[in-house]
Amino acid sequence: MPRQRRTFTPEFKLQMVKLYENGKSRADIAREYDLTPSGLDKWIKNHRATDSFAAKDNRTDAEIELEKLRKENQRLLMENDIFKASRADHGTKINVIRNNAHKYSVSAMCAVLEIKRSTYYYQINLDATSQRKTENIALSKEIERIFKASRNNYGTRKIKRELLKLDKPKHVSRRRIGRIMRALGLVSNYTVAQFKPNKSCSNEALVKNELQREFIQEKELAVVVSDLTYVRVNGKWHYVCLFVDLFNREIIGHSVGENKTASLVYEALASISANLNDIQMFHTDRGKEFDNRLIDDALETFNIQRSLSMKGCPYDNAVAEATFKVFKTEFANQSNFSTVDQLEIELNDYVHWFNNIRIHGTLGYLTPMEFKLQPI
Repeated sequence: MPRQRRTFTPEFKLQMVKLYENGKSRADIAREYDLTPSGLDKWIKNHRATDSFAAKDNRTDAEIELEKLRKENQRLLMENDIFKASRADHGTKINVIRNNAHKYSVSAMCAVLEIKRSTYYYQINLDATSQRKTENIALSKEIERIFKASRNNYGTRKIKRELLKLDKPKHVSRRRIGRIMRALGLVSNYTVAQFKPNKSCSNEALVKNELQREFIQEKELAVVVSDLTYVRVNGKWHYVCLFVDLFNREIIGHSVGENKTASLVYEALASISANLNDIQMFHTDRGKEFDNRLIDDALETFNIQRSLSMKGCPYDNAVAEATFKVFKTEFANQSNFSTVDQLEIELNDYVHWFNNIRIHGTLGYLTPMEFKLQPI
């Protein structure tokens, strides 16, 4: 097996030389420290000759002369390559230096072409700035398109993901996206402060929290969570109930009503198109609308296990709370509803967009339907 190439610090080399000078044999040092005898001999020789282990300090006169000739030959080759440009205009000289920077020293080429290094680097930076502006114009159009397609909801994180999905992926930092959004005046709906209502009395049913915050589920319809929120319709509060599948965060059922009651929850349950027998657990907070014989009978009919959050702890139903945060920010707070029919129509449209088009960070920036359809 070939010996693996290693590097040693000057301190280590000096330590080996000192061991030899103190009487330890070359063979013992090479064997114990896994060194090559020739390498150890070289360290000893260099230390005695120049008190240094650096290659440049231990060159012979012939090696120094050879290195000098190599540099001179490199300079002659450079001068021969760029000689024709010595009487060219300023822009041509800059281009010649830029095109040969991978072969020759910029300082040497600047000296031959009689251009100051600061002038060259100023022009290079100026060209880079101009190119950056051109890129920003095209990038701004793409960012604005993605932002509008997201219904003014996406921030820098999701816009960055969408840019990577383009036919020609664009690798752009979130900071740069943020600068462009500020320049375009694009403000996500999530920056708007939202009203928080007073909480009503809770459900005191003796049902435990069976979910125990296990929000990552490996099976479709294993756990469904739900909650309600309020939406203003023609100056009056109405309520929306959503059912969310923890497997892929899909909104699988929803309903709209004037009152915050168990009937509203039952309507949302009835709107689920999947087989209700496949639902294993139904988890909610302790709202009174979930404490009803109507709901209990429905769950018992389909053999669905019941689970309730601990009293006063929204974190036990965090996915439902987060979904309603998204719902209020992206939908409810952005529209004015004059009738319940209008609310239902636009809610159906939003649920379709949420499930089929909107990407979710929790799902690896896939849509709920993409996540469901991906191979296991």
